[in-house]
Parts: sequence; C-alpha cells; structure tokens
Amino acid sequence: MAVRLLVFTRTTDYRHASIPAGVEALRTLGGFTVDHTEDPAALERPLDGYAAVVFLSTSGDVLTPAGRERLLAHIGSGGGFAGIHAAACTEYGWPAYGDLLGARFDRHPAYQPGKVVVEDHDHPATRHLPPVWELTDEWYDFRRSPRGAVRVLASADESSYDGGGMGDDHPLAWCREHGAGRVFYTALGHAAELYDDPAFRAHLRGGIGWAADTP
Repeated sequence: MAVRLLVFTRTTDYRHASIPAGVEALRTLGGFTVDHTEDPAALERPLDGYAAVVFLSTSGDVLTPAGRERLLAHIGSGGGFAGIHAAACTEYGWPAYGDLLGARFDRHPAYQPGKVVVEDHDHPATRHLPPVWELTDEWYDFRRSPRGAVRVLASADESSYDGGGMGDDHPLAWCREHGAGRVFYTALGHAAELYDDPAFRAHLRGGIGWAADTP
C-alpha cells in the first residue's frame, strides 16, 4: 500500500521555478501517494492520514497559527516531516520551526558545481551514494551548523566551489527525531533538472521514506 504524503509548496518570498518538477518527482518516486497543496488551510485540518508532510521549497511565512499547532502536534505524535531546499527559508518568525528543522538558511553563493561528502552511509537517503558526490546546485549556508542536534548525513566540501561561508563544518543533509516523529532535511534541489537525476531521486526517496517510517 502506498504511503500518503502531503506536499506543501506555498511561497510568500522567493519562488523556485523547480517546484513543479519537484512535485512531479515526488509523485513518480514509487511507493508514495501525493496530495499537493499551497493552501495553508490544509495544514489546519487533521493530518492523521499522512505518513509525512513535505515542505518542498516553501519560503517566507506560509502557515497560520492553527496550522503551526497542527503540524507540531502531528510530528510530535509520530508523523513524519521532510524539508527540501528552501524549506530552510521558511517561517523565520516561528522559533519552533527552526528547532524542528535543525537550521535556518543564511545565504548562498552562485549556482555552480561542487562536491557533497557523504558522512553517513547507514541511512536510506545516502546509502546508495558514493563517498564524494559531484553535482551542480545552490550551496546553502546556514546561520549555524546543526551538528550536535541532528544526525548529519552529508556535508559540503567548500574547497570544491567558490563562496562557501561555513568552513569545515557545513552539513547539507541530516535527520533527527522530534517527539515520536522523524524529521529529514536536504538543502539540495534548486534546479528542475536535478529532480530527474537518479541519485538525487533516490536521496529523496530514502529520506522521505525514513521520515514516514516506511521502507
């Protein structure tokens, strides 16, 4: 039986042109039934029917107060949450969201090739990847490293691209538990073409599947 996801893509700040490609990728990964919405009222209703809620390149303030409460309650009671790319640029005025996700976006240099260093191969989001994964993306800097509060899965090699601002400790993908629920985040996913890449699709499938607590 397919795992049901609520994929939320509302933006009130920068909007990524890759959002439609991302939604289509999640629909075609296999094993997921996707309900896609940009209506904040969808987060105010009971979320019990969803194994995970996915914020796909959301930005700005996207939730109502009731939606905030519902989302935290859902994850705390065992629901999953996955954030992709600009999900870290979301709900800056809500401290609990930063705690949930693990870090907040700060800045990024130019879109360019670089290298991802896989730190943890014992996770569904990264077990298929080589030790060093080369790709082109926006290399997000965060206001602080989440290391110590999350399980870091992969990091940026800042020597492989220009303009990195975090130094030697630059996580890009991680996971954590929140109450009885699970949270996965990947900073990757800026451009539409990446959602056609088999390695990135497997990264998403593994991370979201882990958050949803399903194989």
